[in-house]
Amino acid sequence: MMRLNKFLAGCGVASRRKCDEIIADGKVAVNGKIVTELGVTINEKKDKVTVEGKTVKLPSSFVYIKLNKPKGYACTASDEKGRKTIYDLIDTTERLFSIGRLDYDTEGLIILTNDGDFANQVAHPRYEMEKEYRVTAEGEIKESELAVMRKGVVVDGERMPSAKVEWLSFENGFTKLSVVINEGQNRQVRRMFEAIGHAIKLLKRVRIGTVKLGGLSRGQYKDLTEDELNSLVRVK
Repeated sequence: MMRLNKFLAGCGVASRRKCDEIIADGKVAVNGKIVTELGVTINEKKDKVTVEGKTVKLPSSFVYIKLNKPKGYACTASDEKGRKTIYDLIDTTERLFSIGRLDYDTEGLIILTNDGDFANQVAHPRYEMEKEYRVTAEGEIKESELAVMRKGVVVDGERMPSAKVEWLSFENGFTKLSVVINEGQNRQVRRMFEAIGHAIKLLKRVRIGTVKLGGLSRGQYKDLTEDELNSLVRVK
């Protein structure tokens, strides 16, 4: 037996808390009967569960992979603009979803899985999972500007989260830096550089927690190693 919200999260519907909201809104049915009461348990092997009329099932086995996302790919299963998505790069019959996303024009490390409960827990803000980026920005960035980003730039009157910023090099009119954040607000890194007046030429995520991009070429993917998976599980 399994609590309904845990079952839905494991199917990749949403986090357990969000699944409680979906249940309370009357969008979930068990064996054809709408369920709105929280805390309900089901037989995950026998009961038929639907969300807004669509049947959901736990995956038969779990998959955990890391992908080097190229620029020009959307992090959605289907894109309303008809653009290529990261799922065009992956040869699998499993329904995978990403732990966090990357902008269309951002490349680098992204983790995908069909283990919804795992994904929702790892992605939760309270675990403050570090994400490291390599940034190539236009112009020579001064130490005073780095200090502003480290403290947290102000955008539209609000101070953004602080970041760890390390200057790497300056050549041919571009500054290369390492930027580490742990909150992952929408377009946070790009907005940081916009705020100090330097456009980003290349933005690439190279690490999530202790999991590194490594030698993966653009568009390539592979299974997480046992050590990589355990390092993510430990944050739960």
